Amino acid sequence: MKLNRISAMFSEAKSKATNVSLFGATLTALLTMPAFAAEPAESVAAEADTSEIEVIAVKGIFGSLKAANLLKRTDDRIVDAIVAEDIGKLPDNNIAEALQRITGVSIGTDFGVGESVTIRGVSENLVLLNGRSTAGAGRGGIGLDDFPSSFLKTVEVIKSPTPEMIEGALGGTVNMQTIRPLELSEPLVAITLDGEYADKTENTAPNFSMGIGNNWDLGDAGTFGASANLAYLDRELRRDEFFSKVDLQDNIDIDGDGVVDDSGGPNGKYLRRTQNTVEQKTEERERTAYGVSLQWEPVSAEANIYLDLNATKLDGGQSAYSILDVGGSSVARSDSYYDANGELHNYDLDGVLVIPKTWSDFTTSDTTSHAIGGEWFITDNIELSAEYSLSKSEEKQTANEFNLRPIERTDPTDSLTTHTSTSSSYSGGGIPGYMYADSGMLTNPDNLVFREFFHKTLETDNEEQALRFDFKISDIGVNWVSAVKAGVRFTDRDYTANRFDLKPINGNTTLKDSYKKAVDDNGNFAPIWIDNALLADSMNIVNLNNSFDQTGVNGQNDLLTYNVYDADQLQNTEATYALVQQMLQDTSYAMNGTLADNMVEDNGAYKEINETTSAIYAQFHLDFDDLTAVFGGRYIQTELESSVVASVDADGNKVLDTGKNDYSDFLPSLNVTYTLTEETLMRFAAAKVMRRADFDELSPALSIDNSLVTGTQGSYQLEPYRVTQYDFSVEHYFGDGGIVSAALFYKDVNSFTQTDSSCLADASTVSGQNTTEWGNICLLDTAGQSQGDVNFATEDQGLAYVDQQKAAGQTGIVIDTDVNGGSGEVKGLELGYQQQFTFLPGFWSGFGVNANYTYADSEQPDGNPLLNISENTANGQIYWENEDLQFRLAYNWRDRYLYSQAEKRVQTVGALGYNVFNQNDPTADDFDATVGNNYREARGQFDFSASWDINEHFAVVGNVVNLTGEPIEYTTELGSVWKYSESDRRYTLGLRARF
Repeated sequence: MKLNRISAMFSEAKSKATNVSLFGATLTALLTMPAFAAEPAESVAAEADTSEIEVIAVKGIFGSLKAANLLKRTDDRIVDAIVAEDIGKLPDNNIAEALQRITGVSIGTDFGVGESVTIRGVSENLVLLNGRSTAGAGRGGIGLDDFPSSFLKTVEVIKSPTPEMIEGALGGTVNMQTIRPLELSEPLVAITLDGEYADKTENTAPNFSMGIGNNWDLGDAGTFGASANLAYLDRELRRDEFFSKVDLQDNIDIDGDGVVDDSGGPNGKYLRRTQNTVEQKTEERERTAYGVSLQWEPVSAEANIYLDLNATKLDGGQSAYSILDVGGSSVARSDSYYDANGELHNYDLDGVLVIPKTWSDFTTSDTTSHAIGGEWFITDNIELSAEYSLSKSEEKQTANEFNLRPIERTDPTDSLTTHTSTSSSYSGGGIPGYMYADSGMLTNPDNLVFREFFHKTLETDNEEQALRFDFKISDIGVNWVSAVKAGVRFTDRDYTANRFDLKPINGNTTLKDSYKKAVDDNGNFAPIWIDNALLADSMNIVNLNNSFDQTGVNGQNDLLTYNVYDADQLQNTEATYALVQQMLQDTSYAMNGTLADNMVEDNGAYKEINETTSAIYAQFHLDFDDLTAVFGGRYIQTELESSVVASVDADGNKVLDTGKNDYSDFLPSLNVTYTLTEETLMRFAAAKVMRRADFDELSPALSIDNSLVTGTQGSYQLEPYRVTQYDFSVEHYFGDGGIVSAALFYKDVNSFTQTDSSCLADASTVSGQNTTEWGNICLLDTAGQSQGDVNFATEDQGLAYVDQQKAAGQTGIVIDTDVNGGSGEVKGLELGYQQQFTFLPGFWSGFGVNANYTYADSEQPDGNPLLNISENTANGQIYWENEDLQFRLAYNWRDRYLYSQAEKRVQTVGALGYNVFNQNDPTADDFDATVGNNYREARGQFDFSASWDINEHFAVVGNVVNLTGEPIEYTTELGSVWKYSESDRRYTLGLRARF
């Protein structure tokens, strides 16, 4: 059949022209790609008839979509793909944003930029480069926003695995493929220069990429090819967020008639918003990436050797202003009311205090993925391949905080009086209006003092070495067995993480609350007001003129104007340290030595993990003409060693305590394709897949926040996720590149991890714990004894009670630990449609559409849905193009989904209305599995792109991401909004050249 011969061409071909016919000669996802007639490959059964092989001209939007369809049609697996020009074509300037157009794929964003994907509702996926693993800060591989899309010829999303594929993906595998030099039919030079404007930062970022490649006939010495890519991006973006703490309180009398008013909320309680916070964060990211590929084959073309070198260097940071007010008692007003969710609106908080913070995080990372390998065609039917690869990620994060405290100025300062006021909130369109009775609450220097300066560094190294050998026989003498593959793969992974903190006071104490701990020679308090001469050039009154321009603000909001330490200066850690050293030099908190002298390693946070794996697989390709199948199995052994610091010897060397775990998995898989007609395929797939826990989850080292309020801890005994999955799909191809498809999928998750919370006793809380957010601090039954129950103070007990318990050693740290739990499932439906209306006359023939819809239903052991799974997701693209012009409007929509659990700001809000954080003990009277659930509300986004081919060498391109400026809202289990978030609209205009 024609289809089988096409399939054989792609799976068996050794000639370089085959890939060129599909992908074109592109290194940087450029412009138009010339058509090449594909040379037929040697079929397993017989020579293919060249007259039956379809020739694909990859030109324009339709050409790239059509080529992606051919990849889908001819693959043995359930696969979707993006061909290079489709990524290069706007509005999808990074890989994740391109992949969201694929059926069953949703993306996660940071600062409005795509960085990760969810495949069929599952976020535990694997990112490969040319079929080999990559290294990032975590388990899943390099971030999709960190690798330039311009380096790629195609990106596959593989939803049904085969035994030869690397294990580790639960939803699917993203395989990024770069072009090999011997695939080029002619020399190539390609250059792209874009300018990207972000409307919040009002910054224009350069985005440059260049690719060159060629191959040379060396006569009897064979053929040698080389290609190189370079990409540079320097971007600045901003994110504005307004969020609050939401809790449940007993119903109150809001109309003053002496009768308690029923809010309609659960359990006789209403929802109340406190701890209102504005956080405005700017991210600067500079990315430099390069790729080099070398390849050689002899005259016989029966072998080839390649060397791939890829590296990405990131330098950048995030600077933020965070304005928080805490405390206060609820006071109803004449305009107060309850909404349909039982939330109180339009009320005062009497006795609030403000805490202005400046944050600065600076991160540098170097990621590399190198490989050397080769293929040897021993005979016409026997192929041997081998590859050694080295993937490495080195990351260093520097984090700073410069915080203020509202203290009333007195001279001399015999006592410290916290400055408070009454706040009034006003609900309406957008974020609430918010005003203080004291209009200078956040700006008056008479009421703001230096509170503390924090500095820490986090260093993470992640390196994997991998060696694999693969063997393929294309003819074993059985007509219906077209090929047999077998192979082995060995990996050795080393992961380390450590942390250093600034502790300049006696070598073991931070500068926390130095405003009340530092005293002068007479024993008096020595607070430093923000109008101190030393701070004259460092303090700024900030009021950004485009704050929340997407969400809108309901009138005046005093949290948007504030006097804070300059974030740009905070990024200069050495200078800020020297300034604080001057400020405290005449106090008991005087700091001696340099910043480096006062950095202390936190041995309790040290992580060291070694993981080795051994895998062997066998797979069989069956061909019964109209029915083809790939089946087999992969067996993997995993050995893990996880070490923490037990002690430090007299010479300062770490003495490690190592825990060990090992396990094995057998992963069978089956992929069946039935050719119902020339145009219609039916597919069935079944497989077992597994995913190892992330490295943070595998280390029992503690990670605790600066406030000593919350932390996390892992366990080396965690078993991997294990999933059994089934897929059934129908694909109908029609006309010129059209397709209608439907798929059913089911995933049975056998080993969920779930979070258990406990209250950790730690002696450092007595002097170092920050009780400002007292409602989040767990209480101990007995001083010095950790406990499984997590209890908090009531509203009536308040801050004074928590401070009293802290002094008695009876406050702890809430520690979240992942443990293996029960089972769950994901099931759903995918629908896809693509067509270009070439049958229409003239102008109208340039129109085309590409649309898909995904339904997913999921359940965790506790009855909650899985994280990051929308029940309904839809994507659509409408485009028009001719020889020179292209326009595309794309829309992505997904409905409400569970974004996080045990969310700190809503951790006592659940469907049952107990106002108690208890999701661990189902036998307790106040157990509520939904408490602390945080949902992201439904949202849609338009993106637009256009391009004009000036001539065969040059083109102008432009695009807009988030065309209509859509913000994001987060809600509680009861439907009340607790957080608003919005990021830049991004406008791009650029020039592309190809020679």
